[in-house]
Amino acid sequence: MCGVRSKSSMFIGLLLSCLDTVFSANTGFSMSIYDVTSQSIYLRWPKFLGASSYRVTATAVNTVGHSLLAHFSNATLKGTLTSLIPNTIYAIQAEAIDKNGIILAETQIMQSTAPDIPVIDQAYSKLSSSITVEWRAVPGATSYLLTAQDGDSFVETVVTDSPGTVTGLKPATLYRITIRSINSGGKSQPSPFRKAKTVLAAPILSVSSLSCDSIAVSWKTVYMAAGFSVSLMRSDGLGRMLKENTTNTSLIFTNLDPGTLYTIKAYAWNVNGIPGDDFTYNQRTSPKAPTDVRVVFNIGASRAIVSWMPTEGALTYSVTASSGLLKLNCNTSSASCMVPSLQCGSEYYISVMAYNDAGSSKPTDAVSLKTIPCAPVNISIEEDEPGHLLVSWSSVNFGHYYVVFVKSDDGLEVHCNTSHTQCHFQSDCGFTYFISVFAYNKAGQSPLGDVFNYTTAPCCPSDFRAVFVSSDTVQVTWTPVRGAEMYETRAVHWSGTVLCNDTATACTLSALQCNTHYNITVYSFSEARGSNTSCASKYMATAPCSPEIKNISKEALFVISVHWQSNNEEATYIVTARGEAGLWHCTSSGNSCSLINLPCGSVFSVSAIARSPAGQSLPSYSVPLETAPCCPNDLTLTQVTQSVTNISWSVGMGAQTYVTMLESPKGQAKCHTLQNYCLLGCITCSTNYTVSLKAVSETGLTSSCTYQGYSSSVCCPSGVKLYRLGNNGIRVYWRASDKMINYRTDLHGSKGNFTCSPIAGLSHCDITEIPCGDVYTVVVSPVTDKGPKPKFCPKKLYSVTCSGSSVGMGKSTQYIHFKSVMFLNHVTIM
Repeated sequence: MCGVRSKSSMFIGLLLSCLDTVFSANTGFSMSIYDVTSQSIYLRWPKFLGASSYRVTATAVNTVGHSLLAHFSNATLKGTLTSLIPNTIYAIQAEAIDKNGIILAETQIMQSTAPDIPVIDQAYSKLSSSITVEWRAVPGATSYLLTAQDGDSFVETVVTDSPGTVTGLKPATLYRITIRSINSGGKSQPSPFRKAKTVLAAPILSVSSLSCDSIAVSWKTVYMAAGFSVSLMRSDGLGRMLKENTTNTSLIFTNLDPGTLYTIKAYAWNVNGIPGDDFTYNQRTSPKAPTDVRVVFNIGASRAIVSWMPTEGALTYSVTASSGLLKLNCNTSSASCMVPSLQCGSEYYISVMAYNDAGSSKPTDAVSLKTIPCAPVNISIEEDEPGHLLVSWSSVNFGHYYVVFVKSDDGLEVHCNTSHTQCHFQSDCGFTYFISVFAYNKAGQSPLGDVFNYTTAPCCPSDFRAVFVSSDTVQVTWTPVRGAEMYETRAVHWSGTVLCNDTATACTLSALQCNTHYNITVYSFSEARGSNTSCASKYMATAPCSPEIKNISKEALFVISVHWQSNNEEATYIVTARGEAGLWHCTSSGNSCSLINLPCGSVFSVSAIARSPAGQSLPSYSVPLETAPCCPNDLTLTQVTQSVTNISWSVGMGAQTYVTMLESPKGQAKCHTLQNYCLLGCITCSTNYTVSLKAVSETGLTSSCTYQGYSSSVCCPSGVKLYRLGNNGIRVYWRASDKMINYRTDLHGSKGNFTCSPIAGLSHCDITEIPCGDVYTVVVSPVTDKGPKPKFCPKKLYSVTCSGSSVGMGKSTQYIHFKSVMFLNHVTIM
């Protein structure tokens, strides 16, 4: 009972102390813990004003009679409580005491010590990246901190119980292993260390199947490895396991089963024979080449069906058909494959390869396949002489013999069988023959090539008649013949040929040359073969022909020269120009004459005829003639503004548009218009201009017209401003365009008009006694002796207002710039 009462009293005392701590906290004195171990607690506190020493008491809460008292000087602000009981809660009280032993402040805190230090039973490595540690459990420990240290580097892991494993380590490395127990109070001191070494790392394998019965294994050197063990076994468990120990970094397993999956396992061992991590890899051997390859050729589809016996472990097969640089492939997972698009006239070598994830087998022995020959090409058909056709062609690869089929359009068919490259056939005029050539070999018949048609020349008209119709016209008639789609009638002379083409059995030859003998022939014509050149001819003479106007040129202002071409002898030529203005003629025995005094702005039609003792020719083709348009008689210029001039003129006959131009050294102004007037802008004042006009006809003929020169008006002044003067006066200022010109200023208002004109050289003038309360229009104009003053100088409005007495004026000289005629400038008279 006494023990229970004592514990209760202690607990009550701790509660009171806690209350004191809260109260004393208001004094600013506090204490904190910065580290805890199994038997020690590390404290610190701030310096307290007036304290000459500090007293710290630690009392175990659950252990009777175990307390610890420590004194610290005024200069000490840290303290350590040692020789404490592990895994025990302590009530710690700190007091600040002055030099008289009076407690100035105190504070209290509860803190548990860490569990006892663990003891490592054993530490060992089973994997190259970890070490496993075993120890006895420590009372009160909630977890443990394992530390593996290698020089300055270390790895820590927190575990809950034994055994525990530290991971993330380096292979083949010696580590110092320690362990610390942990509870809510802190961590114990490290345990005595144990040394443990991680095992070797596993070799990283690179595996491949070099052939269908071998597997090559290689790896990089493993740190601290003295040797390696590699084992291989079928993954299905059949057969025996092969194992090799070696100090090299590669080896090859041979005499394996093709297309079989093997499991390879490898590990390294150190000088003590301790094995490291192992590495496992599954590798299949490549398949064996297929056997019993067979090829069947499909003539109609130009493809081959290839089949074979399946091979063990093959996932897919690839068939290759090679012919020179051309290779065709087909891939399949079955035991047959179709190779499409085989070319005719080729020999293919076909082989098969088996594939799996390890690679490919060797290709099978090639099987030869010759395809059907290609259709013969370069086929030519010639009619070497009338009635005989020669068909020839180029030889083709693997073509053993050829057959030529010839069928006429009346249904009759013949053929020719030969091992050569040409055949002969009989033919008749006016027939169409359809010709095809085939090549043959053991594989079969070549594909159908181009079917050629050959049409023999049509038969000739033999009974044609030529009748003279007029001076230059002959009419020819005949009866139709077989094979003719059109007829061509020719009248041939040494100087040229006249042709007439028609589908009818009559033709009129016109525009023949005069006094000339013609050789007239009627040829039959078909689109496929052309004309039959063996037809007979007849001779006939014609009358004189008409001249042909070659050129019309302008020789002078009112002279037009007409040129023509004619081979007539002793002929006289008459040229006529016909238009609304009348008829004009000229006559000559040569090849040109001149038409004179043709009016301007007129259109004529010009033709010529030839007269000789044999008669008169037909008129020549008419040639249009247009004379240049007439210049306007009157032209007037009127200046509208300082930079704009209006120009007008009378209508020029034959003119559609006009181009007017004013030119000076300062530039030019130009306009192009359909009207007989236009406004020319960008005119420079005080400038002399030359005036020109072009009249342009509808077809583009032009007449250049010149007129008297033109001088633009004197420039208006700029920058007009008004200033107030005394005694109801106003001074008008401006910027003169020419200092040698006189200017005149006009003010117009409802209460009167005022004028002032300064002497030459001045740019201002004064107007006195201006009535206020009115709006005045102000114009400053140049005055010259060449004419009236211009009316287009800008006008400005100024409002003259009254302020106070109308007698006398203020001294202000303020003015407002004029901006637009719509705004009023104000001048106030005080």
